[in-house]
Amino acid sequence: MAQQSSQDNMKAYPPAEEGMKRVVVHLEPKQEEDDYRIELIVGKAVEVDTVNRFFFSGSLEEETIQGWGFPKYIVKQLGPMAGTRIGTDADHPKAKRFVRLGGEPKLLRYNSKLPVIVYVPKDAEVRLRVWVATPQPLTMNEG
Repeated sequence: MAQQSSQDNMKAYPPAEEGMKRVVVHLEPKQEEDDYRIELIVGKAVEVDTVNRFFFSGSLEEETIQGWGFPKYIVKQLGPMAGTRIGTDADHPKAKRFVRLGGEPKLLRYNSKLPVIVYVPKDAEVRLRVWVATPQPLTMNEG
């Protein structure tokens, strides 16, 4: 029996709606996938000062595809942008930086059998970070 790949499950995911795009990530199989997590990072590159920290309001929502039970992730709106308010000179240089959604990172289960599908506004960018656990859990003792 052939092993199922994430490409085999693409028919479950609808195309993006108007003004949105669908980002598809196929994860490579790992030996112990339970030891891995993925972090989806959504944002876009914008010109900002180099002193303040910036973020976009919005949220990464998880929905289940009816009839399939597969997850999909959606960011309906990216913005408005907010940040710290450290004063800078009007002639202070600006730089193009990647500004991400605010809030706590969301770690998702690593599953190479399903594609990771993210629907975002057309001008947004999706980045992915893979996290891995230490080989052996740490034993905690009473104090």
